[in-house]
Amino acid sequence: MRIGLHVHVAGGYHKAVEHAKNAGCRAMQVFSTNPRSYRRSAPDVAAVQTFAHLRRDANIEQCAIHTSYLVNLASADPKIAAGSVRLLHHDLEVAATGDIGIVNTHLGSYGARDRREGFKAICGALESVLREIPANVLLVLENSAGSGNLAGGTLEELGGFVRSLDHPQLGVCLDTAHAWATGYAIDSAAGVERFVENVEREIGVARVAMFHFNDTQVALGANRDRHWHIGEGNIGFEGFRALLAHPQLREKTAILETPGSDADDLRNMQTVLAIQKGLGVCHPRGSC
Repeated sequence: MRIGLHVHVAGGYHKAVEHAKNAGCRAMQVFSTNPRSYRRSAPDVAAVQTFAHLRRDANIEQCAIHTSYLVNLASADPKIAAGSVRLLHHDLEVAATGDIGIVNTHLGSYGARDRREGFKAICGALESVLREIPANVLLVLENSAGSGNLAGGTLEELGGFVRSLDHPQLGVCLDTAHAWATGYAIDSAAGVERFVENVEREIGVARVAMFHFNDTQVALGANRDRHWHIGEGNIGFEGFRALLAHPQLREKTAILETPGSDADDLRNMQTVLAIQKGLGVCHPRGSC
């Protein structure tokens, strides 16, 4: 797998790429703008093209944009729905300009809306976005933790969007913490094998463009979105070892979204890379 980090770009693209390179990343993920705002501006072409050059020089093979947290394609409010579509268009444009291959988005919450009605609304919004998607970008839908009325918590529902739209530039991102929270026991080789079989049946492993690697401390099926450090939660070392070792997943990209500081990023990366290389796994906080 190509392993990387979600990296903040507030200090500039140069520092973001430097941090990713120093951590040993082969991939990275960024926000293109403030993730908690509907405000957006035209892409700074020179800046995002410089970002592309910096990534190539650092041998970072894959980059993704994570869309704004405000995206809610399921909303019954026309202003929110339209604003969400505009945010998607914006990030796809930035991605195309900066040679960023993936745009990852949450789908949002149905709220009080009937789920079937909300499902159709999401499909309609995605269809309109995909009609204008740049040729060099893949749009991926992230699974949710399933709390409240969030869309896309189960593999079956996530796959329903993919099957309904059947577009070659539509894929999925599978977040391990969200999968665990929705009830998929991926803490062992057997559990990961069952999970991959479910992915193949409901979505198709070929449609999985990337993972978000996050451990979690919540109980299995708790429907709570809580990310934690790799190997220190309920998925544990065995779960991540099984994911990294699975033959159908070896060519995928995995982005860590673990909490904390730059130092936490580094030790979480070291943990995953140690598992991947088969050199023995040291506990992130000390002894082997």
